[in-house]
Amino acid sequence: MIRVRIPATTANLGPGFDCMGLALDLWNDFELHPIESGFEVETHGEGSQTLSKDASNLVVSTLLDELKSLGTRAPSGFRVLCHNTIPAASGLGSSSTATLAGLLFAHAIHLSQCEQDPAEIDREQVLKRAVEIEGHGDNVAPALLGGFVIVVPDKDGVLTQRIPYVPIKTVVCVPDYAYLTTQARAALPATYSKSDAIFNIGRAMLVAEALRTGDDAMLAQSMNDRIHEPYRFPAVPGAIDARERALGAGAVCVALSGAGPGVIAFAREGYDRIGRSMNSAFAEAGLHSRYWILDATDQGVHIGRMPV
Repeated sequence: MIRVRIPATTANLGPGFDCMGLALDLWNDFELHPIESGFEVETHGEGSQTLSKDASNLVVSTLLDELKSLGTRAPSGFRVLCHNTIPAASGLGSSSTATLAGLLFAHAIHLSQCEQDPAEIDREQVLKRAVEIEGHGDNVAPALLGGFVIVVPDKDGVLTQRIPYVPIKTVVCVPDYAYLTTQARAALPATYSKSDAIFNIGRAMLVAEALRTGDDAMLAQSMNDRIHEPYRFPAVPGAIDARERALGAGAVCVALSGAGPGVIAFAREGYDRIGRSMNSAFAEAGLHSRYWILDATDQGVHIGRMPV
């Protein structure tokens, strides 16, 4: 019935906690096929050995929940096919791609049952629902819209703004370490000082301006955080050392990618050198890791119809 292609994302970008994200040129592809009855889930690539194949699968559970929300009956049978290149539980928005896929499939089914084009999905409505489900939009907004996005909740839904940026490459190093978003959020304090809030507000604005203008010196000075990174970096073995080694290898700046455990370096050159330096830091902490050299992408979700 429908195929969706959704990019990886890196969220927070240092001080922009829960409100800034950037789409990256690494993709998960999902297909929805009708079958006679029941449902099936087939996953290839990243997560194929670990992601669930039953009703707890995030694509399936989101799809079924959203159909209920829309007041639309579920198909008698469907098959979800996932082709994943984004590592799961990495800080690169893999779970957000699954949430979006489930929502997009549900809205496609709804449109089809209303005898409308299932590819003509209201992306604004999907974004609002995705933010409601995730609790924040810094992964789902850039995944849906592409590019560098500022996203904040509003009484009427979600406020978003895509900010143009000067192209820059990233090196994302992901250790084999279980550090779930629920753990990362539980590590944060309930309150913050006024000085820490001011520190982050100012630097988040500077990060946005530095990416917009390509000012690497400003980006290096402003990619600092007091809201989440001081509590999360120490929780991932080798992550602090990986940050320092990446900077020593020539990275412009380094941050946790989302809640981690992935560490992202922004750079203009020496990408493999930076990646290997982070690999070494994690190896010395007893962890195997992999790195990806990724461009930012202005492309968000691709939606395509398939023959029934």
